[in-house]
Amino acid sequence: MTASTLADTLARLRRGAGPWLVAHASVERTTRVTPPHRHAEGQLFGAARGVLTVGTDAGLWVVPASHAVWVPPQHRHSLRSHGAFDGSSVYVAERACAALPAAACAIRCSGLLRAAIARAATWDGQALDAARQRVADVLVDEIRAAPPEPLGLPLPADPRLMRIARALLDDLADSRGLAEWAGFGALSARTLSRRFAAETGFTFADWRQRARLMRAVEMLAAGTPVTTIALGLGYDNVSAFIAMFRRAHGVTPARYIASRSAHD
Repeated sequence: MTASTLADTLARLRRGAGPWLVAHASVERTTRVTPPHRHAEGQLFGAARGVLTVGTDAGLWVVPASHAVWVPPQHRHSLRSHGAFDGSSVYVAERACAALPAAACAIRCSGLLRAAIARAATWDGQALDAARQRVADVLVDEIRAAPPEPLGLPLPADPRLMRIARALLDDLADSRGLAEWAGFGALSARTLSRRFAAETGFTFADWRQRARLMRAVEMLAAGTPVTTIALGLGYDNVSAFIAMFRRAHGVTPARYIASRSAHD
């Protein structure tokens, strides 16, 4: 489906004059960046190859090819790919999203879901006849039935905590401790520690490490050397970074990206 065909099909969907489910596959050889936006349809982002970052007001997800991210209707979101990327988007009309997750989440792509998306991507904006309707129903059922996967990085709601979180994400090599970040956010260290855990589900230190791990996966997918990643994330030496990565993923960064390439 060309970009113009997709735009026309989505315009018809929004008027209630087209199919209620639209799937689109794309091949990206350069980085794809889509700024924050929202629309009336729910959207499922998936990949056959590469790594994708999806952001919402509530969190970030770094998604390998084995998973997809569901974003409900009217939720503001952004998108960025890392390295070569073969992906797909499924748009579901708002009226068909009642039984689907009400919050953005990552899900593991079953073989059936992948097959249904691949089939739907060949429809080229055509109306849903009886056979296509059955595939569309299966696709939506697979999204509904898939349990959320813990791949995301929740963002706090408190404006002071959000300011700290955004500053950290802008410079993950920043080595300031809890007390210094509390001063930056104009709150006490105790309040920062307590509220950060309450709003994100992670301690401040665990959240920062999770953010660094997610950025490392993005950089690995883009082909960044491990030494550059380690120093860019604030580690004193490469060995410390590799040890942290191995504890989290069970393999070294080099083996991780090799396994992802084999999967792709």
